[in-house]
Amino acid sequence: MRALIHPTFGTPEEVLAVEERPVPEPGRGQVRLRIVLSPIHNHDLWTVRGTYGFKPELPAASGTEALGVVDALGEGVEHLTVGQRVVTGGTFGVWAEYVVTNAAGLIPVPDSLPDESAAQLVSMPFSTVTLLQFLEVEKGDWIVQNAANGAVGRMLAQLGSARGINVLGLVRRSAGVEELRAQGIENVIATDQDDWREQAEALTGGAPVMAGVDSVGGAAAGQVLSLLAEGGTLVAFGAMDSPTMEIASSDVIFKQATVKGFWGSKVIPALDPADRNALFGELFERIGDGTLTLPVAGVFDAADIADAVRASGTPGRVGKVLLRF
Repeated sequence: MRALIHPTFGTPEEVLAVEERPVPEPGRGQVRLRIVLSPIHNHDLWTVRGTYGFKPELPAASGTEALGVVDALGEGVEHLTVGQRVVTGGTFGVWAEYVVTNAAGLIPVPDSLPDESAAQLVSMPFSTVTLLQFLEVEKGDWIVQNAANGAVGRMLAQLGSARGINVLGLVRRSAGVEELRAQGIENVIATDQDDWREQAEALTGGAPVMAGVDSVGGAAAGQVLSLLAEGGTLVAFGAMDSPTMEIASSDVIFKQATVKGFWGSKVIPALDPADRNALFGELFERIGDGTLTLPVAGVFDAADIADAVRASGTPGRVGKVLLRF
């Protein structure tokens, strides 16, 4: 079978290549999936570079989320059937034609869900709806996020709106405001405008902003914190620009703010099974009624991984880049 492997850590376009590997056999409690589509996530590329929280042994497989078709059942697996479409968001090494994974972690997807949407269901949408739950905000509350024109930012705005939560989005360039409005997302301001704080005050009408999400790091984290109300919570979700958060001590002290991190790999496994199922049910409903959109920026054959990675890094890209096996 074909699999994307990197012998060293480094620039993904340079170190990732297709290799031939043996087709794996499922053990007890496992299934073998024939991979259909798999998205390229930032954390996948950080892993290839060797800069993520998880560092695999070299030479390493790659990829963490995929839509697959159950190809073979291991001993003791009775709740899945061969030919069934399922998704996984926690199986390492899915950038391959076949992968073996634990059956218990797989999520069956309804026939009505297109392959392109199903392939990107877990890591970003499920992390986003879990993040929304993690913020512990109620209908009518205000939250603020930076990187509002990123995949998670766009989904947080859509899912928040569906729950009646007001989401204030920050982008770094004025063009991003119009790009989001074209997608039906309002309450967005650009921090390259001198009066962006006044714009934020006008949009919220002076209502307290109870929680903020920082996906950028650096000075952008401080911008989010500066908008929070007393007793507000700043959640570190990502570090697209810098691994260091630059926040003012005065904001933490005088606002009595809480700063904490969200890592799906830790938060999601700790979910109560009933809550987990309810959140997936919400996602299926939101995708089905068009409230939540999962656009695709391009689909590439695994052999064209360098082109796919470059496409994934295109500024202003809307939607995920998917790999086909």
